[in-house]
Amino acid sequence: MNVSSPNAWKILLIGKEGHVGGQLSALLQPLGKLVTFGKDDLDLTQADRIRETLREVRPQVIVNAAAYTAVDKAEDEAELAQAVNATAPAILAEEAKRQGAALVHFSTDYVFDGNKPGPYTEEDAPNPLSVYGRTKLAGDEAIQSAGPPHLIFRTGWVYGLQGKNFLLTIRRLAKERDELKIVDDQVGSPTWCRTIAQITANVLSQVLPEHSPGDLSRFEQASGLYNLVCTGQTSWFGFAKAIVEASPTTRDTKLIPIPTSEYPTAARRPANSVLATEKMRSAFGITPPAWDITLNYCLSR
Repeated sequence: MNVSSPNAWKILLIGKEGHVGGQLSALLQPLGKLVTFGKDDLDLTQADRIRETLREVRPQVIVNAAAYTAVDKAEDEAELAQAVNATAPAILAEEAKRQGAALVHFSTDYVFDGNKPGPYTEEDAPNPLSVYGRTKLAGDEAIQSAGPPHLIFRTGWVYGLQGKNFLLTIRRLAKERDELKIVDDQVGSPTWCRTIAQITANVLSQVLPEHSPGDLSRFEQASGLYNLVCTGQTSWFGFAKAIVEASPTTRDTKLIPIPTSEYPTAARRPANSVLATEKMRSAFGITPPAWDITLNYCLSR
């Protein structure tokens, strides 16, 4: 699609500097006229400014890739986490409904308590253990309550080659220390931020008809919550082991598996963060790649 066409889809991306937002900035370009905002362009703690911005830009599709993601820090900054993760998405959803626009939003595996023995589906009842999880769930529910055409992609264990994340932390520590103690009784599906962005762009290409900008009927039909993670599962220890094995270091770092009880954190994490992806495959014909294959591809770049 010619992005300069006056008839192209107008897409607003919020959170352009984040792990997922940084990848989406390039991948959404072919879908229409893309407007991107970072934290310096739009303060998500300022409700009035959010409304003013959306009424100025008047996008047809809002993609919210911004979030407060400091899980432990959120325990002491609950008000800030609530503003960014819950209040801001609620306003985005209300404005989308008011303007006849659609909304894409990203959720988290941390809305669950981790007590389920198998993968969580989109129908499982959330029960978050932390401030971060509770505020993210509040954002999800606010979007669903407001009722605009929406896609909520629930993801988890997100990593990338920039910013702050588990992969970069392990690579750094493995170069500095002779041994690392890593939690081995929490399981999930490590997911590359680029994979999330690619699948999001793929889904949007299916629900935003190229020759009918403004027609949200396909988006409306697909509207709902979808798990979006890589397939397969591992523990934090298994994830760290795979990172170290694929990343040459200056020393032979020994990894030691430990239980959660030996690594106390301010925020409680779910023991099981594995998410089922059958709904994504059924709705859009997309099967996310395996986490280990994706990790190796990421680290080979």
